[in-house]
Amino acid sequence: MHNDKIKSMIRIRNLSVTLSDNKSKRIINNFNLDLQNGNVYFLVGRNGSGKSTLVNTIMGNPMYTIESGDIEIIDEIYEKYRFQKIEEECKEEDIDFDVEDLGDNIKLKRIKINRLSATSRSNLGIFLANQYPTEIPGVGLTSFLRLIYNNTLPKEKHLSVFAFKKYLEEISEKINYPKELLKRNLNEGFSGGEKKKTEILQMLILSPKYVFLDEIDSGLDKKSTHEIFEAIADYHRTNQGGILVIVTHYDNAKKHFDNFIEIEMQKLNQ
Repeated sequence: MHNDKIKSMIRIRNLSVTLSDNKSKRIINNFNLDLQNGNVYFLVGRNGSGKSTLVNTIMGNPMYTIESGDIEIIDEIYEKYRFQKIEEECKEEDIDFDVEDLGDNIKLKRIKINRLSATSRSNLGIFLANQYPTEIPGVGLTSFLRLIYNNTLPKEKHLSVFAFKKYLEEISEKINYPKELLKRNLNEGFSGGEKKKTEILQMLILSPKYVFLDEIDSGLDKKSTHEIFEAIADYHRTNQGGILVIVTHYDNAKKHFDNFIEIEMQKLNQ
């Protein structure tokens, strides 16, 4: 949960990003942006302007390399148990961070996430719904969701198989998620729309602080798109803030939010 007295943010300064397998191809150049807690952002711009690259870079996708600049999380509150693994990686990799002890919690005054693993970024509450979700044969969807859910909690609060299935049924109903998919492997044989709904189901299960949605509506019919954005808007309202960043070509998505900020990538990415 977020403390309203603390205005946390993701701060991006002088960020330049290239493709990892072609470092001569710079996609983002000297980019600056502050993403403030509580806000909804729509990233807009022509194809190739860097929208998907930006959200994937924040998540730590290895397809992209940060050539220069920094991505930082500023003034966020975390439970101590959740920050321990992140702190271990920071010390091992000599990653700069600054914390204040608040008893059961810590206030993370500042951390540079450029070199953090995607796992640690996830533990910091960063979530990306991918434009092209991956199929993982042999991994049961319900087992996977229980694993990632329990990974956000101390061991004594882990849900049993039975308790999690009951919880999952309640969450699934919010987006009319097909129950039969819960018995299958993760995204295996799913349609494009089913994969996108599975991404949103993961978001609702994880309850992340920072949500990035990369064309989550592509492959969905009109009814499913409406259901998805209703669930996203409701999540943002009930999550006491957080940061929500949406990349979409679906203009009606904005109608689901009372307030939002539009960011034109080509104006900031020179």
